[in-house]
Amino acid sequence: MKRVSALFMALAIGVVGAFAQDAQLRNLVNGQKYEIKGTIVSKEDDNTFIVRDTVGVDTRVIVAPNASIRANAFIGSGDRYPAASLVRGLNLSVEGRGDSNGSLAATKIRFDKSNLQTAQSIDARVAPAEERLTAAEENAKRVSGQIDELMAISNAARGGAKAAQETADAAVAGVNATNQRISALDEYVVQSTATVNFRVNSAVLSPEAKQQLDEVAAAAATLRGYYIEVTGFASAEGNARANKILSDRRAQAVKDYLIMNHNIPLRRIGNSYGYGIANPVADNTTREGREANRRVEVKLLVSRGINQNVEVRSTADDGN
Repeated sequence: MKRVSALFMALAIGVVGAFAQDAQLRNLVNGQKYEIKGTIVSKEDDNTFIVRDTVGVDTRVIVAPNASIRANAFIGSGDRYPAASLVRGLNLSVEGRGDSNGSLAATKIRFDKSNLQTAQSIDARVAPAEERLTAAEENAKRVSGQIDELMAISNAARGGAKAAQETADAAVAGVNATNQRISALDEYVVQSTATVNFRVNSAVLSPEAKQQLDEVAAAAATLRGYYIEVTGFASAEGNARANKILSDRRAQAVKDYLIMNHNIPLRRIGNSYGYGIANPVADNTTREGREANRRVEVKLLVSRGINQNVEVRSTADDGN
């Protein structure tokens, strides 16, 4: 049973730190006496922390210099502890009076010694993993609704092994979903494709081509985690070596336009590449086919990990 309780406390501390969301903060009356029972969900410094009660309301606690901080004891007064030893996940009772800022100036803090030892041990292991998760999803939207769910798991663990196991399964499913989202950060899907065409032996962008690239840049500005892929091609006229060089120049012209005219960050656009006469989209024996093959394809991709509900649009050829 102790191992089950430790498991749930680990889940509670780890996910509370990673997915903490705003909750209602209690505003206490100055000078009025209060007793708050709940769990530490965050620490601002060694002497200031947030306690969340069983109904999900937070109270900011400021430990007074002369505060009595002890573990509960059946006999005697219990061991004394410094305020810095109190960590997230600790269940405790705090007594004191409201101050001028609406916080609780604590003069008496009580908790179970074994609960403190477990919370300290788990916090020491969870904190490094929590930092890695924050760095990995720095620009991602925080997953909502996790704090209340995991606080319920922590409370259910004290109710019995059977109830604890059921809520643990729900917590693990939430953590697995988050891990899958992080793993998908490098998975890109095509959002749209634009094709711009060129004249014979030319790598100069036409006004129509520039307009198409303006539309690509405007679409990219509305997305998070996007990436632009640029590939150039040539018709079968001339020798293969010259066409390879020409296709490279065409791809670079498109890349230069996006960077210079729309400030597309370098990290958002890959190395352009020219395929020469490879991968034709039309018959090179006809005039119309050769015109279609003198092209650059611009693909706008988005990260599935950041854009979980992204719409994968079909590839659209503008028919130039």
